[in-house]
Amino acid sequence: MAPPALSGSAVRFRRVLSQFPQELSLAFAYGSAVFPQAGAAAAHPEDNMLDFVFAVDDAVTWHMMNLLKNRSHYSFLKVFGPKQISTVQSYGAGIYYNTLVPCNGRIIKYGVISTDTLIDDLLHWKTLYVAGRLQKPVKILTQNENSKLQAALVSNLKSAVTAAFLMLPESFSEEDLYMQIAGLSYSGDFRMVIGEDRSKVQNIVKPNVTHFQKLYSNILQDCPQVVYKHHLGRLEIDKSPEGQFTQLMALPRTLQQKITSLVDPPGKNRDVEEILMQVAHDPDCGFVVHQGISGIVRSSSIVQSAKTILTAGAKKSIRYSMKKLYKMTKGWLRKTS
Repeated sequence: MAPPALSGSAVRFRRVLSQFPQELSLAFAYGSAVFPQAGAAAAHPEDNMLDFVFAVDDAVTWHMMNLLKNRSHYSFLKVFGPKQISTVQSYGAGIYYNTLVPCNGRIIKYGVISTDTLIDDLLHWKTLYVAGRLQKPVKILTQNENSKLQAALVSNLKSAVTAAFLMLPESFSEEDLYMQIAGLSYSGDFRMVIGEDRSKVQNIVKPNVTHFQKLYSNILQDCPQVVYKHHLGRLEIDKSPEGQFTQLMALPRTLQQKITSLVDPPGKNRDVEEILMQVAHDPDCGFVVHQGISGIVRSSSIVQSAKTILTAGAKKSIRYSMKKLYKMTKGWLRKTS
């Protein structure tokens, strides 16, 4: 489903991948070093950190092998062994990051997530952390024949389109859609207030509209709820209560639960379908959906960021945070100049 990355990058990625245990169900690269972005990240893309995610069937075994190959990548947690590292991995978004790692002349960051946890997030948006990454263009480096994982990857993209439809007006541009989709995993993320360039979503989408089109065009063409005027770059959707109810019923389970908890007073315990029908008739339906997504992202981003102190160690955590603040400041200065 992923579009090609920048020309000539395949060899570089293969060299990085060769440094790690090969028992991967999925590996992908993402971020400003893989796909061009506007803003501060565009100035010297070759200096940007390369970001990777590795999905593994057995996290304990994978960390054990990686400790033998790349022990220096880990913080002080390495002394506790692969079982404890995997336990720490399971908290928050279920992903363990090693960051600011020198590799083949570049600085990289890589996250390790269990295949089952990834599939759960893709299908149900339990944390919308890695699922959110995969709603934007990424470079797939390797993927095994896991049919459940492949189906979950497609389901995640369809869910992103559905959620975006609920927050958009009746008629909108393709770029509006992709801006809404790219912003899903940043809704409620406290790092967008402290540590990230606040123009990040726009910086991701504008230079990469063609990559978003490759990711979503088939889904849009097959979707019965949208009129996709590809030649005009415009879309029209059904904003009737019946249309919105159909979309709400198709949302991932965790988001439906968040929405019902926002709308249903404690103690009433109404049926989910009844509550979603009420939301479908609400003029603020899109805002309620946005609040539900923000609730998912907020809690997972806070726990995941707190984990960084353990997984990266205090020194690397400070360095990584300073890099983020530097990028945010450059973005802010560019907007005000």
